Amino acid sequence: MKICYFSSYYAKDYTRTQTILNALKKNKNFEVVECIDNSKSFLRYFKAIYKFLRLKDNFDIVIVGFRGHEILPIIRKLTKKPIIFDAFVSVYDTLCFERKRFKPNSLIGKFLFWFDKYNCRIANKILLDTKTHADYFAETFGINRNKFYYVYIGANEELFYPREIRENKEFTVFFYGTYRPLQGIEYIIKAAKLLENEKDIVFKIIGGGGGYYTKDYYKKMRRLAKELDVKNIDFIDWIPYEELPLEIAKADICLGGHFSNMPKATRVISGKTFQFIAMKKPTIVGKNEANKELFKNGKNIYMCNMADERSLANAILELKNNVKFKNRIALEAYKSFYNKTNLFDLSKNECLRGIK
Repeated sequence: MKICYFSSYYAKDYTRTQTILNALKKNKNFEVVECIDNSKSFLRYFKAIYKFLRLKDNFDIVIVGFRGHEILPIIRKLTKKPIIFDAFVSVYDTLCFERKRFKPNSLIGKFLFWFDKYNCRIANKILLDTKTHADYFAETFGINRNKFYYVYIGANEELFYPREIRENKEFTVFFYGTYRPLQGIEYIIKAAKLLENEKDIVFKIIGGGGGYYTKDYYKKMRRLAKELDVKNIDFIDWIPYEELPLEIAKADICLGGHFSNMPKATRVISGKTFQFIAMKKPTIVGKNEANKELFKNGKNIYMCNMADERSLANAILELKNNVKFKNRIALEAYKSFYNKTNLFDLSKNECLRGIK
């Protein structure tokens, strides 16, 4: 089977893209042709489309990868071949409920709803990141549930694997993120304040909030930490992606999240969660339906209540004070990750079967 993978998203190292492309390329039954342009210029759309046109439909399936919402209608006009759309996120949900840029009932909000629904209609199959998220799409936009499939985000196993690096004398609780409100970093900061009397616990939070959308939330979180006079958090600006595993390896506990009470936070599993468990790290996540799809609380993950700093603080203390329990969770999560590799592999997913 010859697969055309189309992407005009500027972030070339985006985890979702890497996971799907790597899986497809490892499968000897597939020939993968890439129509990708990751430049930050608007011209990337035209360059990617030019590559696509040069193929002259010489492929069996085209996968429009993340984030291809705005380009999917054009690809649909250019080919009659089956299209798998890796929706991954809803534009309507992101802009109206997560970022709250527009009201759902506003003219733009209604257009975004229509646009998501239209994209789901013109694609042959739609791909999402969890079963819960697929259920949301089908119900919200009134699309047949049989059209939706899901592939968990997974992790790059060549980069994220167990490493023995112990430099810290303190007990380190680790989190990294882009400072999206979805992640609920305020609850991490408040949990750190609750644990301030535990003198050997140090929180390390990596991320600079450099994006247009996240910089205000980043400033708000730094103000919160200053107002609470939190002294046990090391805030570190963003580091190169390839250096992340070294920081994860130094941690005693990793925070996968999401910890906010936003509706979307209940439907997804954070990408960092998979990276942490692939490195055999005890990981704390929010207690939601998406996380329950793969994990069992107290067996291969520790779940705390969402939007609840005290629950998060108690989870950290319980893992810290019970080393055997902490190590067992880490081991079981690691085993679970590798026992379920098919769940992270699009090349083995039913999405590619019987497409029409």
